[in-house]
Amino acid sequence: MGPDEKILDKADVFSSLPSEWEHDLIPQIQALLRETNQKVFVLDDDPTGTQTVHDTIVLTQWPLAALKREMESADPICYILTNSRSVSEAQALALNREIARNLQVAAEQTGRPYSLISRSDSTLRGHFPAETNALAETGPGAVLVIPAFMAGGRYTIRGVHYVEEGQELIPAAQTPYAQDAAFAYQNSDLKKWVEEKTAGRVRKEQISTISIDDIRGGGPAAAQAILDGLQADSMCVVDAVSERDLEVVALACLRAESAGKRLLYRSAASFAGIRGGLRIRPTLEVADMPSISKNGGLVVVGSHVKKSSNQLAVLLESGLARGVELSVSQALATKDLNSIVKPITDELASIITSGAHALLYTSREFASGHDDESNLKISQRVSQTLVEITRGLPSQPGFIIAKGGITSSDLATGALAIKRARVLGQILPGIPVWQPDSSSDYAGGTFVVFPGNVGDDGALLRALQILAE
Repeated sequence: MGPDEKILDKADVFSSLPSEWEHDLIPQIQALLRETNQKVFVLDDDPTGTQTVHDTIVLTQWPLAALKREMESADPICYILTNSRSVSEAQALALNREIARNLQVAAEQTGRPYSLISRSDSTLRGHFPAETNALAETGPGAVLVIPAFMAGGRYTIRGVHYVEEGQELIPAAQTPYAQDAAFAYQNSDLKKWVEEKTAGRVRKEQISTISIDDIRGGGPAAAQAILDGLQADSMCVVDAVSERDLEVVALACLRAESAGKRLLYRSAASFAGIRGGLRIRPTLEVADMPSISKNGGLVVVGSHVKKSSNQLAVLLESGLARGVELSVSQALATKDLNSIVKPITDELASIITSGAHALLYTSREFASGHDDESNLKISQRVSQTLVEITRGLPSQPGFIIAKGGITSSDLATGALAIKRARVLGQILPGIPVWQPDSSSDYAGGTFVVFPGNVGDDGALLRALQILAE
């Protein structure tokens, strides 16, 4: 741990920072997007990246025809769910290359300029720099690293990335996220983190910074001056403590791109929406989330992070949903998956058709393999079981809440056959709601994408209470 990577008091740090840039910059961002006709495509490595946007299309497949359709749409931003965090690096490279090539062709055919954002985890997990390297193959550009995510309490301050816990700011490398079985890391200082993740190919001395002092002291002009000086294959880490800080950076990026600068982005959810000119909206009302069935709702909890387990315990204790456990050890050991799937599916169907709410959750024991590939296979096996159970339900739940990024993605594509959906908004801060289009087996329904590491201990219960109304 470096000397700057200390646990800090949030109130003390925030009070010591310069004042925010005073001007609302969203109107200027929106105007420049219209003037340049630029479309922003966000390649999302799990479905939780839509947690700050509204009235926005998300695709789970990317054939050329689908991308051309979205390129021609008047919407300024479109999300493409790659779910690449749940696959190997080689697979992530392949699908990012495919999407980048298809987008390049779609842009050539429609004549529309576009920008690419590689959206990933605000706690620094994911295939970096592999994914941005793949995107750069269709056009090299400076890479901006912007992991701040305000709704989840993730802030970058003077180059160090923090995770909020209570009133403390914990350097990200000191949190459980940094011990992730597939994406572990040792540095919270983002320059050192980039050097670590590139295995020294990019040294920390080579990396630029747009600091909180640049952003709040000099505004868009100061940020653009730094961007203008970046080389095509360079990297730059970006401070941010508020959405206004990200507005400053987004406007500077748009201006730099309009002047010919090629930029690529590795960001968390907050920057992606702002770069597309979207404001943060209040959470949805019950009437905004339609029910397509009189059956009870279904909650599926696959995430194993501590926050998810705490939220699961609160929900179970409330009695608002009737719980059915999937044994992870049994799912991994059995050859006949149907012997596990059928009885659980039948029990869940009985609950929801009675009008009660059902809760399907994985047992909490932690199963790990001997390397990254075996860990991914374990995760995929458990997720496959959840998909088979949900897909086998004979009647549709009134709504579905999926807890965990991989769980949400696999249910969306595997159980519900969602190819295209509209993000309605958020049921709670950082928790998006999708409405699948007519191509889905759950067309018009309410599908809540609940990130594993978002919300306090009562958040999952509150989401169910809102929908239960």
